[in-house]
Amino acid sequence: MTFMNQTVTIGKPLEDVFTTATNFTISPEIMDTVVAVDILSEGPVKEGYRFQETREIRGRKARSIIEVTDFDPNRKYSVRSYQHGLDLRYHYQFVQTSEGTRIDFQGELYTEGLRNKLMKPLITLIIKKEDKDHLEHLKKFIETSS
Repeated sequence: MTFMNQTVTIGKPLEDVFTTATNFTISPEIMDTVVAVDILSEGPVKEGYRFQETREIRGRKARSIIEVTDFDPNRKYSVRSYQHGLDLRYHYQFVQTSEGTRIDFQGELYTEGLRNKLMKPLITLIIKKEDKDHLEHLKKFIETSS
């Protein structure tokens, strides 16, 4: 179920934006809540690539394994995190425009189990609060770098 849609235009070339967006090791520099990223796969980013992201949320550290589930260089990529019956999927599409690079984002959340189904509205609010500005943070990082 889609719970979040966003679009942002970054005033930089498509290749630069895509390369930065898929360099998951720099997430702590972009996102306030991401405190560490540990790469679990060898080689370049591609479908099946995995990393562990550690976030600090309300004073607690939360770790999740994130897997790249779709990867088409300079066009799109998707990532998925699954744990404790929560299946979170983020999809990004990149389009070169006259103003720079447009990123269209869609977030999906699926739940398993009665507890998660009942808690889904609260879980959705928490995730939205954590990630609602992530494209704006990426835009600021890219446009102010180099």
